[in-house]
Amino acid sequence: MDLVVCGSVAVNRQGARVGKGDGFSDLEFALLVEAGLVGTDTVVATTIQPLQVLAEALPETDHDFRLDLIIAGEEVITCRRSPRPQGILWDHLDAAKIAAIPALAAQAPGRATSTP
Repeated sequence: MDLVVCGSVAVNRQGARVGKGDGFSDLEFALLVEAGLVGTDTVVATTIQPLQVLAEALPETDHDFRLDLIIAGEEVITCRRSPRPQGILWDHLDAAKIAAIPALAAQAPGRATSTP
């Protein structure tokens, strides 16, 4: 993929973003990375209202990805590219979340390889 457009609740000019919570965008991104569909050249963008661009640092964890491009009303903000997670960080997921998302459950380490 050349471009991924993700939803965001708030961003900062460094490309950090906050979504709706629970890390679902991060999981979707990680699944795309693991499938080989998102690479280092893929541009990650969001559209947002100008009032949602914050000046302060936003909370980030190792599984969060940063934005390359922010469209905020009439303003286009280009962010410095930073390292991205290279796939699913399994140690960040609990069993309930893995079980609730079929795409994760199918790839979970230690999963059964046979089908009934």
